[in-house]
Amino acid sequence: MTTLIDSPRPRAASGAVWAALALVYVVWGSTYLGIRVVVETMPPFLSAGARFLSAGVLLAALVAWRSGPAALRVTRAQLGSAVLVGLMLVLGGNGLVVLAETAVPSGLAALLVAGVPMWVVLLRLTGGDRPPVRTLGGVLVGLAGLTVLTSPGLSGEVELWGVLTILAGSLLWSLGSYSSNRLPMPADPFAASAYEMLAGGAAALLVGLARGEQHGLDPADFSTRSWLALGYLILVGSLVGFTAYVWLLQSAPLSLVSTYAYVNPVVAVTLGALVLGEELTWPILVGGGIVVAAVCVIVSTERRT
Repeated sequence: MTTLIDSPRPRAASGAVWAALALVYVVWGSTYLGIRVVVETMPPFLSAGARFLSAGVLLAALVAWRSGPAALRVTRAQLGSAVLVGLMLVLGGNGLVVLAETAVPSGLAALLVAGVPMWVVLLRLTGGDRPPVRTLGGVLVGLAGLTVLTSPGLSGEVELWGVLTILAGSLLWSLGSYSSNRLPMPADPFAASAYEMLAGGAAALLVGLARGEQHGLDPADFSTRSWLALGYLILVGSLVGFTAYVWLLQSAPLSLVSTYAYVNPVVAVTLGALVLGEELTWPILVGGGIVVAAVCVIVSTERRT
């Protein structure tokens, strides 16, 4: 899995690239809306576990069908790395966001998660790297934006625990992304993703059971739109979106692919307002604008270094 810290790749942007990029923009931006609809009637960790276990099985089957079963063969070290990264990305990163969206609007969740590139830069600093001054300036501006975004939780407009949980999830997602480039991962990125989703999905199910989400659970109480949203997250969010992203990493300049980091929040906020009627308060508009602008600075600076 590749992050914003990698070197840019000099590839031209074709029509197929723009089509795939549009998929990543819309699909990944819409997953926050999908999650919010799922947790309206479904338990957070059990639904997240079902999503990623299903997607992991489907992706592993696709890898075996297209490339042969050998593509799924990994060493013990590679499997261990994939499991560890899957726990950080799927259980920690996504699972905590799913939990938090039981109390936090989808648009606000997306804007809080948009700070991931900033956390990656800070992780680079702890690893001895020295990012450009402009990048560090973008991080400082972005942290100010996140401070504004947390104000609804501090004022009681939304649950503070939900805001803090999303920030914790984005930190774990950043750590998983950062670590994946430094661990012995499976050679096939799709196989690596399948193992990550299977490990993270299984762990999410266990956490859901440990939290007692199964007590009094009746699938008849799940709404039709929650079922549809879960199916969308499995087939479109986890398979189509991720597949398009991995293909882009191999086919387009990373500086272009990285623009998803500041387009997804805009899509999520727009969909949340239009579909769910989520209120666009001043902290969301101002803080979100600051964060998106800061991420733009970080991404544009990184692609020149």
